[in-house]
Amino acid sequence: MDPAALAALAGSSLVGAMATDAWEHARDGVVAVWRRFRPDRADVVGEDLAELRRDVLVAEEQEDERLREALAADWQQRLSELLRRQPELAGELERVLDEVLAPLLPEEARTRVYKQTNIAHGNGRVFGVQRGNLIYHEGKGQGGSPEGAAG
Repeated sequence: MDPAALAALAGSSLVGAMATDAWEHARDGVVAVWRRFRPDRADVVGEDLAELRRDVLVAEEQEDERLREALAADWQQRLSELLRRQPELAGELERVLDEVLAPLLPEEARTRVYKQTNIAHGNGRVFGVQRGNLIYHEGKGQGGSPEGAAG
């Protein structure tokens, strides 16, 4: 899986899993990745995940989708940075995603489709990931008019 797509999916799944009663299992799975590849940061990540749990519960209580999205974006960024520094951990993170995080999510969260619109201008290229599928569009127009969209 592409590292950016893996980080995005893992970050979103992590936030969803932190809203469940088995959040500690999700935390332990992610901390294990850090412990293996960045042991100096593992304890801090564990504390950050406990804070994430509190923030996710606030977002759930207030039905604040923007906060949930911001939390997911933060963890997507953290995981993306980890993958950038340690690309060999992609397999381990994908295993944690498949075996730990995804099973904790309710079925509707595992199959939820988010609306995504990507527009290629001029001769631009657009890549999008939807439910694990890479979607590619290339603009063929002149003058910057949108020609390709994934959504």
